[in-house]
Amino acid sequence: MIALRPLRNDEALFEAAHREWFALRPEDWLEAFAQHPRIGDRKQLRARFPATHELSASEQARVGGAPDNILDALAAANASYERRFGFIFIVCATGKSAGEILDLLHARLQNDPASELRVAASEQARITELRLRRL
Repeated sequence: MIALRPLRNDEALFEAAHREWFALRPEDWLEAFAQHPRIGDRKQLRARFPATHELSASEQARVGGAPDNILDALAAANASYERRFGFIFIVCATGKSAGEILDLLHARLQNDPASELRVAASEQARITELRLRRL
């Protein structure tokens, strides 16, 4: 991204970020995923990501107020997802309730590993664009 500077406008920045992200190898995506907090895990969010936890917290704002049974189901589904795919569930959570995220998680558990890696990478690209737009 540094070598592409200066970029002519915000849209050029977003296009470059998207292009560069999808030019990375799956191992690079997995490294990026490992730096994400789990959906709904506010304690991990504050402890591991003190400088940026407010970004993730605002993106996951509709998750925090969910009933305990939904949060428990989300935690269990997250664990199943990690066992199946070997990385945490990545979703652009902005505007989604815990129930909506849980439904997406259950649906994505049906994916084969290669397809799911691409879906997770696409979700990360959406998260990145939202964060760039906030800047």
